[in-house]
Amino acid sequence: MLAALGAGLLFPAIAQAETSKPATAVTAKVNQAVLNELPFADTRSFEDARRGFVGALPNGRVVDEEGHVAWDMEPYAFLNGDSAPDSVNPSLWRMAQLNAIHGLFEVVDGMYQVRNMDLSNMTIIEGDSGLIVIDPLLTPATARAGLELYYQHRSKKPVVAVLYTHNHADHFGGVKGVVNEEDVRAGKVRIYAPEGFMEHAIAENVIAGNAMTRRATYQFGAGLPPGVRGHVDTGLGKALGSGGLSLIAPTDTVPDNANLTIDGIDIEFQMAHGTEAESEMMMYFPQFRVLNTAEITSQHLHNIYTIRGAAIRDANSWSKFIDKVLVRFADRAEILVAQHHWPIWNPEDITHFLEVQRDLYKHIHDQTVRMMNRGMLPGDIAENLQLPESLNQEWSARGYYGTVSHNARGVYQRYMGWYDANPANLNPLPPREESRRTIDYMGGEAEVLRKARTDFADGDYRWVASVMRHLVYANPENREARELGADALEQLGYQAEAGTWRSAYLVGAHELRHGVITPKHVGLQPDLMQALETSMFFDAMG
Repeated sequence: MLAALGAGLLFPAIAQAETSKPATAVTAKVNQAVLNELPFADTRSFEDARRGFVGALPNGRVVDEEGHVAWDMEPYAFLNGDSAPDSVNPSLWRMAQLNAIHGLFEVVDGMYQVRNMDLSNMTIIEGDSGLIVIDPLLTPATARAGLELYYQHRSKKPVVAVLYTHNHADHFGGVKGVVNEEDVRAGKVRIYAPEGFMEHAIAENVIAGNAMTRRATYQFGAGLPPGVRGHVDTGLGKALGSGGLSLIAPTDTVPDNANLTIDGIDIEFQMAHGTEAESEMMMYFPQFRVLNTAEITSQHLHNIYTIRGAAIRDANSWSKFIDKVLVRFADRAEILVAQHHWPIWNPEDITHFLEVQRDLYKHIHDQTVRMMNRGMLPGDIAENLQLPESLNQEWSARGYYGTVSHNARGVYQRYMGWYDANPANLNPLPPREESRRTIDYMGGEAEVLRKARTDFADGDYRWVASVMRHLVYANPENREARELGADALEQLGYQAEAGTWRSAYLVGAHELRHGVITPKHVGLQPDLMQALETSMFFDAMG
């Protein structure tokens, strides 16, 4: 998923625990109600996530060659508790516990996965002469540690091939942790990728890279300390690995529907361009009877619109590509793996899982379009669109990363753009001027604060956050407004089922209280810079 970290970044740790506030009685009640709404008695996902466990690094800790911590699971030990605290949505708590199960896992004899040692999974396949690595994580440090963990338990064969499933950085950025460029140039290692990989891997990181990186601070909760009032999970995985990216250009482009044999391993490919990523491929391994769906399927609702910012994805095509692999491979596959989360372990469950994922994206697309064509606006659609009970009770359809709400807005925007056809919104005042006048119309700062405190006490946090946005825009120095706005965002974060929403709310609360989180920007990564075409370089200059 990740495409916004082409620049090396270091985020200061937030001393958030010292200033965060406990969940209110209203939030505790909201979260308690979740326990009665979802099938928490179904714990099969925990069995599936632990199945095939081989071994793990002590404390899940990875230190890079310069002594910096690139990955650490020990701060998430608080997730060992059985019950979610009042400050975490119980559904998100469940997902956070699943994404805390880390280490090396056997899928079948000859195929292994490194899970939760970075945001994504790294799949390792034993070929005739060496190893095939699928998606070498986000950073070289975590990829190297994952391969070393594999070597602790299996034979130390060289890596002879790398497959990039798609153009997001968490699926290629660690490549130099598993192979070196000299071996690729010498022909000792082949690197395979779908058509358009390099173009999209570079373009999205460069053209809008700075803006996306800033927004990714909110989406992933960069800098938030792990804890029951802080970071618990991203939904897609535990967190982002820390460190710079690497990139080695593919030696081979995989055409659609290709059947290739790589180091004795037969692979049938299925492209899915323009869905979760602009360039993406899935694959089936007939020798293992394993289907790898890359990031086209996952154990939750993914993003049609991603809040870090990106081109809107085509939910209708996404659904159709899932149907294609369902028809083409489901009757042959005995295990389904993906490049995030844990496997599906039997054929009946594979078919059901693919049907749920297909219907999930199709439902959001079709119902948004239906409401749109009835004249409803994005906010109305987001508020009213619900999943049918057949999907709502499926854990793999829950909104831990994408949400029905912001995905519905994304579908609307894909077809209709930002303008809602209300002429009053065609050329509105700039935000600060509009907010200043709005606060004046509402009776001034003191009166707005008085009313907002009453609404906060009643648990109307969405409204309080919205009104305080206007007040802070009108007067950024109003400390009471900033504190009340932060309090409202914090409670919304505690209630959020999506890891992305929780992170965004809690980072927003921190910045209202303490100022903007300013990452140390160490520039575009050298490998990405070298891959820039001349036209892209000048495009990036603005």
